[in-house]
This record gives sequence, structure tokens and C-alpha cells, in this order.
Amino acid sequence: MHSLDHLGPKKIFGFLDGQIFITETVVNAWIVSIVLIILALILTRKMEKVPKGPQIIAELIVGTVYNMVKNTMGPKAEKYAPYIGTIFFFLLGCNMLGLFGLRPVTSDINATLSVALITFGIIQVSSFRSRGALGYAKHFADPMPFMVPIKVLEEVVFPISLCLRLFGNILAGAIIMCLIMTALESASLSLGSSVPFLQIFIPLVPNLFFDVFEPVLHAYIFCTLTMVFTKNAMAHDH
Repeated sequence: MHSLDHLGPKKIFGFLDGQIFITETVVNAWIVSIVLIILALILTRKMEKVPKGPQIIAELIVGTVYNMVKNTMGPKAEKYAPYIGTIFFFLLGCNMLGLFGLRPVTSDINATLSVALITFGIIQVSSFRSRGALGYAKHFADPMPFMVPIKVLEEVVFPISLCLRLFGNILAGAIIMCLIMTALESASLSLGSSVPFLQIFIPLVPNLFFDVFEPVLHAYIFCTLTMVFTKNAMAHDH
């Protein structure tokens, strides 16, 4: 069951009289990270040359991620596959927490901005390394010097749009599910039942959309945009 008593994340732990605190966003991100680490350890224990059991699943996942990166960015960009795979499954887990009654990590703009800034940093570092210092500076003036402000603005706007797209869609889905569940609870009570029985089956379809389809879609979109913009930053290399 979704619970969004207020739009901002709740404070879980506080230190120094509340001046420093840890929110449910951080705690839920830890939960997702721990689950992913445990799954990775389970899938990769007792690795053998001839895969069997969980290793087959691990190799299928890794192979799929590497093929996706290779097809989108080119064969020279396979070094980005570990980051793309990690960020996809992390965002997927963070987006789908609503299925388990937890607030999605990505419904907090601080979380989506943090991930977007990491991606932004990778793009800029990749561009600088592939173009060199002089080439990196020159590309802001391509094709004409008066384009510099526009190019700089374009670079700055990208992480903001990446952040807001993910944040807005996941938060909107969480709010809609909260409203649906609240309405069904009220309807159950109005029918004289002390148990909100209408919440059991009716929310299944919106649950599948907002807590399964949308999380997968937006994790994929985030990773695809990361790959495309990173590739464009190194376009002259391909």
C-alpha cells in the first residue's frame, strides 16, 4: 500500500539535534543497494567455465547489457557497460519500491539529481578525454563562436531535464496510486466494512502500470539517454 502523507521524504534518523538527518530516501536506497549486492553474490558464486544454474542468469544479464551498449554506442564503448548496467538495475529497484509499500527513491528530486549529475560528470570526462583539452574547449564554439552560450546552456540543461523527467514521472505515479488506494479505502468503509476489501483486486491494473511498466520504461529511458549523449560527446571517435 502506498503512503504519501506529504510530498517530501520522511526523516528517519537525526543527529546533532536534528541538524543532520537521514531520510527514507537514503534508507530505501540502501535497501535497494543491499538487495542488488546480495543478488550479484548469489548469481556469481562458484563461477565455472561452463555456466550452469544461477551463473547462466548472470551471464545472460551481462551479455544483454554489453550488447545494448555496443549497439547504441559502438564496439569501442563497451567500457561503459558496467556503469549502464549498474545504473539501470539500481534505478529499476528504486522505481519499483511502491510494489512493496515503500516510497520510491526516485520520487525524491535529490536522488534523481544525484544520479543525473553522475551521468553528467561521466559525459563531460568522456568528452574531455576523447577530444583533449583544446578540442573540448573548441567544441563549444562549433560551428561558430556565437554558439558558445547556447552550447554551454545545452550542457547544463541536460542533467536538469534528465533529473526532472525521472522524478516527475515516478512521483506522479506514486501520488496517483496513493489517491486510488485512499479512495478505495473510503469506499470500503462507506459500505460498512471495517476491512478495506476494495483495495485487494481493483488496484491491480494501475499497480502494474505505475509500479512495473513505468519503472522499467523510465530506467531504460535514463540509460538510453546516457548512452546517446555519451556517444555524441565522443562522436568524432567513431
